Amino acid sequence: MKKLCGLVVFLLLLVPTLFAQEHYTEGPIWRVTLIRVKPAQMDAYLTMLRQSTKSVYEENKKQGTIIDYKVFLKETKNNPEDWDICIAVEYKNHAALDGLTAKGEAVRDKILGGKAPAQQLTEKRAEVREIISSELLQEIFLK
Repeated sequence: MKKLCGLVVFLLLLVPTLFAQEHYTEGPIWRVTLIRVKPAQMDAYLTMLRQSTKSVYEENKKQGTIIDYKVFLKETKNNPEDWDICIAVEYKNHAALDGLTAKGEAVRDKILGGKAPAQQLTEKRAEVREIISSELLQEIFLK
């Protein structure tokens, strides 16, 4: 009886997964960050992205830590509290996130010159923008 109950529980847990796999295959993982730029600070923020952040992302791509990254500018605003810029970073899979902090710190140190300059840059960014949300998303491909 115990074995039968265990089998029933196992099947109940497995069935939703089987149905999900029927509809799609899993693709890469995306870290999507929505950012609100403070009034009259868009030029300053885009300059920061171009001068420092782009180099960090490019080095991460070169080292294989990330697959790609994209920056989106929102063309419509639903309210004054809405986001302005979206930064999306693509990773091969969930396993690519293992050890990400150490890899990121190594790239940070190489490109920005260490923790202290990176902290100063973070503080400057905080003066011109606010992070609205940061989400981890699984891209799927419909069958």
